[in-house]
Amino acid sequence: MPLLTLNLSNATLEMEDTGDEPRNEYLAQIEIALLSVIFLCASTLNFGLLLVLWKKKQQMSRMRVFVTHLCLADLVVAFFQVCPQLIWDITDRFIGPDLVCRLVKYLQIVGMFASTYMIVVMTVDRYQAICNPMVTFQRRRARWNLPVCVAWLASFVFSVPQLFIFSRVQIAPGVYDCWAQFIQPWGPKAYVTWTTLVIFLVPIATVMVCQVRICRALQINLNLKTQQQQGRDEGHLHPLSSRTSNVASVSKSRIKTVKMTVVIVLAYTVCWAPFFTVQLWSVWDADAPTETATFTILMLLASLNSVANPCIYLLFTVKFPKLLGTLLCMKHTDLKESLPEEATMVSSLYLSFKSHSDIR
Repeated sequence: MPLLTLNLSNATLEMEDTGDEPRNEYLAQIEIALLSVIFLCASTLNFGLLLVLWKKKQQMSRMRVFVTHLCLADLVVAFFQVCPQLIWDITDRFIGPDLVCRLVKYLQIVGMFASTYMIVVMTVDRYQAICNPMVTFQRRRARWNLPVCVAWLASFVFSVPQLFIFSRVQIAPGVYDCWAQFIQPWGPKAYVTWTTLVIFLVPIATVMVCQVRICRALQINLNLKTQQQQGRDEGHLHPLSSRTSNVASVSKSRIKTVKMTVVIVLAYTVCWAPFFTVQLWSVWDADAPTETATFTILMLLASLNSVANPCIYLLFTVKFPKLLGTLLCMKHTDLKESLPEEATMVSSLYLSFKSHSDIR
């Protein structure tokens, strides 16, 4: 999968040395079959979820905004990463001019960045909602969601190197393909290591820190509820400190969205960890078996993350019979009961916060 699997052509090497080696047709058929299934599933599921969210746009909450943009990012992956790669595998060689080659490579990695960073800002938002609810409550309702805008902007900016690294290259007399070119021999190692750092390692570290703090806050919440229940049984109430009152009343819907975020992060890690491991192996080890079926399949399965995200959201929030009825317009089903407020209605938490202040 030549997304980051660099078909290398260093300026110091002679083009005749690269050759025009025939591909493994059996392996190519496996690639085409897998990519076709991934593309159909990712595009259908994300379009379906976007339609559900669009029908409820008047009830759009912060969490649903994040999920909407995560769907858009996954659609970018489906149409600008998986689909071009599928066509590329069918034709064996990249068909198109140099500009198309650069744009395809650019948009391929934009989808990776956007999908990853949307998960990061979603997790950070859950951290703020659980651990600093007053900050979320006091935040004005802006027309543009700043974290989402930052995630998209970072995705477009960090993908710019693809425009200069990849180009239409003659790999054999009369044979052209979309390959990466580096002036220095250490270029591939530096670039793949950098992309692994900013797309995988740093985001994973960020969401892990947030999730650990969220778990601690939920543990505090559980202990406080236990203390309050014991106080009621004993006929008196224990006053809450200003520090602990912020997490004194975490709703079930809020906890549900935290669980959903955790599952999304786990799915991302499971799908992309093998991909980046293989990428690093291929550039740091000259003897890596890059042409084997295992290498190829591990890289292809990374795109399954775009299939997993909408499935996770639907499983956590929507009852499928009602969903199908809504999508097919067979009946005007009100999804308000099946789509929880996802812990983004901070005003309800604020009222709960005030009730605990009154106890004091």
